[in-house]
Amino acid sequence: LPDGTPVDIILNPIGVPSRMNLGQVLETHLGWAAEMMGMKVLTPVFDGASDVAIEDALARAWIARKAGAIDLDPSNDHPTLQLEPAKAWLESQGYDGEKVFSDDYPGEAKEVCLRLWLEELGVASQKLDREKLEEAVDKVRAERKLIPPIVGKVVLRDGRSGQPFDQPVTVGSIYIMKLIHLVEDKVHARSTGPYSLITQQPLGGKAQFGGQRFGEMEVWALEAYGAAHNLQEILTIKSDDVTGRAKTYEAIVKNEDILQPGVPESFRVLVKELQSLGLAIEVINEEEKVTP
Repeated sequence: LPDGTPVDIILNPIGVPSRMNLGQVLETHLGWAAEMMGMKVLTPVFDGASDVAIEDALARAWIARKAGAIDLDPSNDHPTLQLEPAKAWLESQGYDGEKVFSDDYPGEAKEVCLRLWLEELGVASQKLDREKLEEAVDKVRAERKLIPPIVGKVVLRDGRSGQPFDQPVTVGSIYIMKLIHLVEDKVHARSTGPYSLITQQPLGGKAQFGGQRFGEMEVWALEAYGAAHNLQEILTIKSDDVTGRAKTYEAIVKNEDILQPGVPESFRVLVKELQSLGLAIEVINEEEKVTP
């Protein structure tokens, strides 16, 4: 953050649209305002703070900070908002402090905050109505690349280079429950190991000392690349070609070339299943002999 505070947890915005967890973003904004003003907020699930209420909270936090009405004494655990100095500062700027810090006038704090922000940037805002005010804010934001206080975004810097990131980032305070999915418990590797008795394919999962599943989509990827030999190896000697993997192991040990892969066991399983349905299916090799 601009004041040197590091961000603890970074969440990817791509994780928002599909999960539809917009409440998490709104909670982040509200938590940001609540922390700046040193207050606690309760928002019931279906009766929580509206978008306007959250914008007003961010606006009040910005106004209070500008007025110097937030006690940032390091001996206190949390900053505390002093209402009277904040209201007095607003009165001196020509605005009604009681209205701004009252919940009875939704949108008032947001409007006053944006007017003060524009005036600070040298843009006259007193004669603008609400619609024109929004247009002026959008124009300043687009032309000067500045972020209005009610948006809840901050310009972050890369810790290694010190350069600011291209786009402002939503920052706030939120409770996060950490699931115990740790790399330490998941890291796993296998060369050879146990195989399924039926399919002769490697077992799955770390607990069984299994292999990595090479699924349909991974097969499509290799097909798209035209990586035929890689694909053949994965589908045969690395999977369920029993004789092929034994011969390959021997060839590697003896430092010889790997021979041609054989027939996967899953093909034999398919043939047996079709035969069990009463279909007379036989597999004939190159010499036109029936293979067992």
